[in-house]
Amino acid sequence: MMAKVFIDGSSGTTGLRIRERLAERNDIELIQVPYEQRHDPLVRKDAIAKSDITFLCLPDDAAKESAALASGSDAVVIDTSTAHRTSEGWVYGLPELVGQKEKIRTSKRIANPGCHATGFIALIEPLIAAGMIPDDLFLSCTSLTGYSGGGKKMIAQYEDEGRDELLDAPRLYGLTQYHKHLKEMKALTKLVHEPAFQPVVSDFYSGMETIIPLFREQIKADKADIIALYRELYKDGMIRYQDFAKDGMISAAAMKGRDDLLVHVEGNDERILLCAVFDNLGKGASGAAIQNMNIVLGIDEAYGLVKGE
Repeated sequence: MMAKVFIDGSSGTTGLRIRERLAERNDIELIQVPYEQRHDPLVRKDAIAKSDITFLCLPDDAAKESAALASGSDAVVIDTSTAHRTSEGWVYGLPELVGQKEKIRTSKRIANPGCHATGFIALIEPLIAAGMIPDDLFLSCTSLTGYSGGGKKMIAQYEDEGRDELLDAPRLYGLTQYHKHLKEMKALTKLVHEPAFQPVVSDFYSGMETIIPLFREQIKADKADIIALYRELYKDGMIRYQDFAKDGMISAAAMKGRDDLLVHVEGNDERILLCAVFDNLGKGASGAAIQNMNIVLGIDEAYGLVKGE
């Protein structure tokens, strides 16, 4: 039996990629809404009610409105916005966390993780859960992203022939330290303090590299302990441990076009570097959303996704 899927907001970057991917599958029936009626709440409410799964690919306020329209329906709602990631009644859609996959499988409300947050949580949550780092540690995180993470407006800005020459170099943003992903980064890892977070956008289309430094004297594990934990926890699924820097370099675009995420550990016995490399449009957005849908449907979570061996 084919699953009926509605994408509310299918013209944005994430919604478009989800629609393109699902259109290639023979187990999915996409519910279409006429373009001129895409903002009509009654039309959207009807589409949600007819669906088995609805993706919300909308700005936060619009996502909250659509979630309200889903009230009373049997549809599973997967929200790709920031609106519900720490909200009561919503399950955080990172199935690689211990016990999280079963919660996703049985939930009607799933909040897709933020891209930067995915890398941070995948690196830090297991270490706090294992007691390797204290939950009151002050952490710093730098995360590099391709410009597609900024959506249509930023994509157009970077791809404009007459663009500002300052776009040729990496640009630091989130300067006020109030980035929208910080709330989920703190909540899902159970940190006492939000990290000092430095997101950087650069002149490449997609890819992401999240980097967290640790000082050995401040934690309760060494480099080998952390590697062993990651190898055991992330031996299957869409997050895996892998020794990465074969030539002494790690490119933030190394996982472009893929839906899995690689964690690895660099540095030395005194100063340790935790790294996560993935595609901000894959495991950081549409790939994660489809993975969560697959789990809800009870099929292989990697079905229709691009995963390395």
